[in-house]
Amino acid sequence: MSEENIMIFVWLGLTIVFALIEGATAQLTTIWFAIGSAAAFIVAVCGVKSVLIQVIVFVAVSVITLLATRPLVKKIIHKKTEPTNADRNIGETGVTVSEINNLLGTGEVNLKGTIWTARSDDDAVIPKDTQVTVSKIEGVKLIVKKI
Repeated sequence: MSEENIMIFVWLGLTIVFALIEGATAQLTTIWFAIGSAAAFIVAVCGVKSVLIQVIVFVAVSVITLLATRPLVKKIIHKKTEPTNADRNIGETGVTVSEINNLLGTGEVNLKGTIWTARSDDDAVIPKDTQVTVSKIEGVKLIVKKI
């Protein structure tokens, strides 16, 4: 089997591998390489014997498809988050009911009569009965800073 025939199988194999990886992931990760390797496969099947030209086609098509689809992909992947009622607590003041220690994974804050699990936004230890401001909310945890 000649080198030209081997490259046909290499490009076909790469196309299948990239497509399988793409199918197994939740985000677009290898689609551009699958398209690039498919283009190189077509070039090899059409009789272009130079491996260098096949590689150049692979790289060029991969880069072009990446650049052409990047704005669309960014729009799809970075969907706007819907604000929740909990977001109204950002900027509010609460009081620690137990020491906040990110290293130990401890800390609670009383905010408007509700006890929340809390972490420090700068990894500082914040003692009990300290006033804090909510910087953000991650899941069900308040991220706070000392006033």
